[in-house]
Amino acid sequence: MVDLARDGDETGWRSNPGTVPAAGRTAYARLSRGWAIFDTDRATALPAAPDAAAERVASVDAVRGFAMFFIVAGDALAWALHDMALGREGPLSAVARFVSIQLQHAPWEGFRFYDFLFPLFLFVIGVSIVFSLPRLVEREGEWVAHKRVLRRSFLLFVLGLIYYGGAGNLWPDVRLLGVLQRIALCYLFASLLFLHLNVRGLIVAFASILIGYWALMTFVPVPEVGAGSFTREANLARWIDAQYLPGLRLYGEWDPEGLLSTLPAAGTCLLGVFAGLLLRDTRVEPMQKALWLMGAGVVLVEAGYLWGLQFPVIKYIWTSSFVLVAGGYSVLLLGMSYLLLDVCGRKALAAVFLWFGANAILLYMVNNMVGFQNVAYKLVGGDIARFIDAQLTKGAASFVNVTVGIALAILLARYFYRRKIFLRV
Repeated sequence: MVDLARDGDETGWRSNPGTVPAAGRTAYARLSRGWAIFDTDRATALPAAPDAAAERVASVDAVRGFAMFFIVAGDALAWALHDMALGREGPLSAVARFVSIQLQHAPWEGFRFYDFLFPLFLFVIGVSIVFSLPRLVEREGEWVAHKRVLRRSFLLFVLGLIYYGGAGNLWPDVRLLGVLQRIALCYLFASLLFLHLNVRGLIVAFASILIGYWALMTFVPVPEVGAGSFTREANLARWIDAQYLPGLRLYGEWDPEGLLSTLPAAGTCLLGVFAGLLLRDTRVEPMQKALWLMGAGVVLVEAGYLWGLQFPVIKYIWTSSFVLVAGGYSVLLLGMSYLLLDVCGRKALAAVFLWFGANAILLYMVNNMVGFQNVAYKLVGGDIARFIDAQLTKGAASFVNVTVGIALAILLARYFYRRKIFLRV
């Protein structure tokens, strides 16, 4: 997936680094000057590049696959559960309604499970940066690493344009900024910072992004509205999109992947970089890594909700409090996955997510261009759907259709994985 899905060395991501050749030390040397969380000795604070015998970090693939699985299936599943629970009472209907609500975005303020998926994906891309770029620097040098980052960002941005209509739409009916374009920009921004800053510099950059975005949204007045407005109808991010974002905007005057809100989204990617640095640190035992991640996740979530009392948690404009809440849950999930899959070795439990994680962007593109639910409807729609509703309960046909679509996606993901078919750029 543009090598962001499996963006390590040829044998995968590793958790037990070995010795770094001289050519690979340049990018790490900058990091070591600021990496004093566990060891202040600069000579021993140097992370190492992975060796060929080390074990793959399965949790990284699994968490990415977890996000993509629900990105592909979540929306259709939400509506299927909504149809089944509509007008019914009882515990099962209540559970179906709850799950359906969680598989939809919060109307504006607030945080639901579906709001968590895109930032989780950006977070894992940040983790991948730490595992992939140093290896590339080691093999081919910093200049080649910069070229690779620029090329991947450009091609992923182009994939985004294709995803949202591409040459099939006339300008200005082309969405210039969307999900894939935001991934491209965040990957570019976080990668360049990683290549040029030590850890202290990265922390300063992260804090500056969040505080700077908060200051802009809070103190810069919007014409005819004033400063400090975070409503859907009136906020600085919406006004900037309306004035300066060309092309098609998802909501008319503004886009949830718009110009200004891309800055804090890059902060989400940087959180992944910090998590990746911890996973690569050989001075920390695997169990300690899991505990550090889970503990940090809890702190970030609490800090985000606390900040949200003044700067609300809003996914649509990617508020700084949203970065901390979504990032905290992402760190927490990675810590639990690392404990289960890499420390305890229970990789078989996450096989489906590993398949999705290894080819996330390819599956995302296939779902857009073909549509797993569209194919499923050709198999279990029409009279079959009418029969299912009549024999079971109203809305059951929608659930069966979604289930078949999910099964098709899983089978395709498994086929790609077993055949070693990966979209690389």
